[in-house]
Amino acid sequence: MKKIRVALGQINTVLGDFDYNLNKILDYTKEAEKLEADIIVFPELALTGYPPEDLVLKQSFIEKNTEYIKRLSQNVGNIVVIVGFIDKQEDIYNAAAIIHKGEIKGIYHKQYLPNYGVFDEKRYFQEGKKLTILQIENYKFGISICEDIWYPENPINTYSIEGCEIIFNLNASPYSEGKPRKREELLKVRSRDNLVSIVYVNLVGGQDELVFDGNSLILNPDGEILAKGKPFEEDLIVADIDLEEIFRRQLKDNRLKNLRSNYKRQENVEIINLDYNLKDEKTHIQRKLYPEISDVESNYKALVLGLRDYINKNGFKKVVLGLSGGIDSSLVATIAVDALGSENVKGVLMPSPYTSKESIEDALELSKNLNIQTFTIPITNLFEAYLKEFSEIFKDLKPDTTEENLQARIRGNILMALSNKFGWIVLSTGNKSEMSVGYSTLYGDMVGGFAVLKDVLKTKVYELCRYRNSISKVIPDRVLTKPPSAELRPNQTDEAELAPYPILDQIIKLYVEEDYPVEDIIKLGFDEKLVKKIVKLIDTNEYKRRQSPIGIKITERAFGKDRRMPITNRFREF
Repeated sequence: MKKIRVALGQINTVLGDFDYNLNKILDYTKEAEKLEADIIVFPELALTGYPPEDLVLKQSFIEKNTEYIKRLSQNVGNIVVIVGFIDKQEDIYNAAAIIHKGEIKGIYHKQYLPNYGVFDEKRYFQEGKKLTILQIENYKFGISICEDIWYPENPINTYSIEGCEIIFNLNASPYSEGKPRKREELLKVRSRDNLVSIVYVNLVGGQDELVFDGNSLILNPDGEILAKGKPFEEDLIVADIDLEEIFRRQLKDNRLKNLRSNYKRQENVEIINLDYNLKDEKTHIQRKLYPEISDVESNYKALVLGLRDYINKNGFKKVVLGLSGGIDSSLVATIAVDALGSENVKGVLMPSPYTSKESIEDALELSKNLNIQTFTIPITNLFEAYLKEFSEIFKDLKPDTTEENLQARIRGNILMALSNKFGWIVLSTGNKSEMSVGYSTLYGDMVGGFAVLKDVLKTKVYELCRYRNSISKVIPDRVLTKPPSAELRPNQTDEAELAPYPILDQIIKLYVEEDYPVEDIIKLGFDEKLVKKIVKLIDTNEYKRRQSPIGIKITERAFGKDRRMPITNRFREF
C-alpha cells in the first residue's frame, strides 16, 4: 500500500517582511521533515505576504522576492516544498514554486485571477496558461492556486483526466461569515466529482482590513475530511494519503475512463519528474480534525485576530478608546483585551452634562472586569467654553446637531491628544449600522486609527457580547438591556432617531450586502417610507465612510474595498 505523507504549513505571514516569511517557511519545513512528510505546501504568495497590492509595481519588491525564493530553494533538502511567490518571466505571475534538493524544479502560474470584491489581481498579474503536474514514482499531483479550484473544468478536471491522484491548492482566501463552510462544501464536491484527494492550504492572519482564517483541509476522493487545520491560528497539518487506493478507484470509474479515452494531451501540460522515493512504512501520526465553530465564534475570533495583527504588524504597542458605558465601546474594549492583553488597553471616560450616572457606572464596572487602566476627563467645561465662544455667531439660533457634534469632536480631540502624547493608537467604536446611515460625527466619534466594528451590524454587536459573556462574564448586564443612546442631549435614543435595530439592520443587509433594489426590499414587507429614508441615508453618507478608519471585514460586502461607490453621484433608485 503506497502512501504519501503531506503537510500543510498554515502560516501567518507579514507582508513585505521577506526575512520573517522565509524563516517561518523554513521552520515549518523542518517540523514537517521531523514528521517524515514527503511534501509540504504553503499558502498563496506565502513568501511575499498577501495581498501585496501596488508593491507588485515596485521593481525592488519583485527583485527581493526573486532573491528570497532562491534563498529558500538553497535551504530545501529531500522534502518537496510547494510555496507561493511572484514569478517574473516575460510578465508577472502569481505563482507556486516546486522546490526539491536545492533547486526550483517547476513553477505553476495561477490561471483564474479574481477581480471582484477586495481582489484586484488582474491589475498586477497575467493569467497562467499551462498546467503543472508533479510526478513521483508513477503517481501524479496537480498544482493550482486559490481561485483555480472554484471552476469545475480547468484545471482540476484536466488534472483528473491526466491521472492525478492529488490536487494541491494554495490559498489566501479571506474570511467572511459562513465562508469556511462554503469552501468546505465546494471542496467536497470537487474531490468527489474528480475522484481526487484535495490538499487545500489557506493563509491565516490579519492584513489591514482582511482576516485569513486558516481552516486548511485534506480531503479524500469521497469528499471526506482526512485532516483539518485550526481556525484563526497557525498550524501544521499532516496526513497520509493512500495513492494506490485512489489509482484503483480512478481505473474502475467508467465516466473517467470515457473522458480519458477521448482526451488528447494539451501542449500546455508540463510534467515534472522528481527523483524521490516514497517510503512504504512511516511512523504513526495523529490526524487533526478540529470541529466546526459557530458563525458568532468565528466572527469574534476574526475580530480578535484582525486587531492583534494590525497593531503588532504595524509596530504599535498600546491602544486607547473612549468608554461611554454603551455596548459598542464595551465590545471593542473586550476584543482589545483579548487581542492585546489588559496592560495594553487604556480606557477614557469623558462624561458630559448629558451622561447618565448609569453609563459611568457601567464603564467603570467593565474596566474593572477587564482590568484595564482608565482615565476620566470630563468635557463639560470644554463644551461650555465652546458654547461661550460661539454665543455671538450662534445668537438667536436654537441648539441642534451642531451642539451634539461639538461634544463628539471634543472627545475626539481628547483621544487624539492622548494618542500623540503616549503613542497609543485610537480605536474607534462605531458599528456598521451607524456607518451605513451616517449616524456618527466626522472628526468626532469617527476619529481613530482602526475601526474594530466597522463591518459589524448593531444586532451582531449584541450577539458577540452575549457570546463573549458566555466564556467569562465581563460586559455588565445593563449594557445589554438599556436602550442604546449617544447621550448628546436629554432623552436621546438611537432607535427613536433611526429605526429599531433589527429592522434597520435587515434593510442595510439587503441593500448594502446583497444588492437588493429598493422596490424588492419594500415587497418583502418593509415600510416603504422607512426603506426610502434608510436608503437615502446610506447613499448620501458615502463621503463620511470614505473618511473613516479602516476596519475588519467579516461580511461578504464590507465598506471600503468591497463596496466602491462614487461620492459625487446623483443617481437615485427612487
